[in-house]
Amino acid sequence: MRAAVYHGPGDVRVEDAPEPELDAPTDAVVRVTHTAVCGSDLWFYRGDSDRDAPSYVGHEPMGIVEATGEEVRSVDPGDRVFAPFKISCGSCEFCRTGLHTSCVHGDGWGGDNGGAQGEKIRCPHADGTLVRVPDSHADDEDALRSLLPLTDVMGTGHHAAVSAGVGAGDTCVVIGDGAVGLCGVLAARRLGARRIVAVGHHADRLALAREFGATETVAERGDAAIERVLELTHGGADHVVECVGAASSMAVAAEVCRPGGTVGYVGVPHGLDDGLDLFSFFGDNITLRGGVAPVRAYAEELMADVLQGTLDPAPVFTKTVDLETVAEGYRAMDDREAIKVLVEV
Repeated sequence: MRAAVYHGPGDVRVEDAPEPELDAPTDAVVRVTHTAVCGSDLWFYRGDSDRDAPSYVGHEPMGIVEATGEEVRSVDPGDRVFAPFKISCGSCEFCRTGLHTSCVHGDGWGGDNGGAQGEKIRCPHADGTLVRVPDSHADDEDALRSLLPLTDVMGTGHHAAVSAGVGAGDTCVVIGDGAVGLCGVLAARRLGARRIVAVGHHADRLALAREFGATETVAERGDAAIERVLELTHGGADHVVECVGAASSMAVAAEVCRPGGTVGYVGVPHGLDDGLDLFSFFGDNITLRGGVAPVRAYAEELMADVLQGTLDPAPVFTKTVDLETVAEGYRAMDDREAIKVLVEV
């Protein structure tokens, strides 16, 4: 088969790779039809995080089940499925409470299961990981394109909004105009927020934020952004959704959150070498909740909304490539020519 392989910063190649096979009775082999390039993939692509080279890449797979181990019960060969970015058993103490990212048997994509930017993957713990798409939508390309973000960015944006405590009638601030931040806007609207202030730096992305439900947008930076948000929210919001993970964005989140409010954070921490200044959180009794998103916990409820037409994160895909040209997808995202890249396999 063919698969994307990381060889070093700026160097992703598509190469021949051995086809994955069933290794345990709880495994499934999936032929990948759709996947994506994630903003978090850019960390190793830019050399900002360590990764073995060579190594298989990708963590947002959707496809058709080709084979299942004898203990797999939730899916059969021929089923359309998608998988979250983390593998989970579905039955341990953490999975049972919805914290699949802390699964005691958890794993990531790559290694001997064949990274998800390839033609096939082996899915350990298939019953706990794979999400079956109803037959009625299994071949609906528009629906599949809208479901694919549930493997990561839509579930992550939703986790941020839930962690921030967003509810009906609330005012919230969403910091970040990448795919996760835009999905955070969708999630806040889905949860019933009355006002959603989206903060970012790119006019085209903030325009999409408005399409997704933002009532106001803020393009200023630094102190100017804080002043503008405080003006719009009359002193700050009770719910702040932080989707960047930088020291600067966390500082903005603390400043625009009202005393006693909550910041829900899902941005992968970076630029925090000197630590996070907690004094502003401490002084105003601001709650900080979030972390890596257990997207498997949200998959069914979000899928139901997608399939009934009330939730559509597909517009975050602004460029489509095939597997052989996946390196162009990395380049386009690195150069900010695309918000998120869909890979058709």
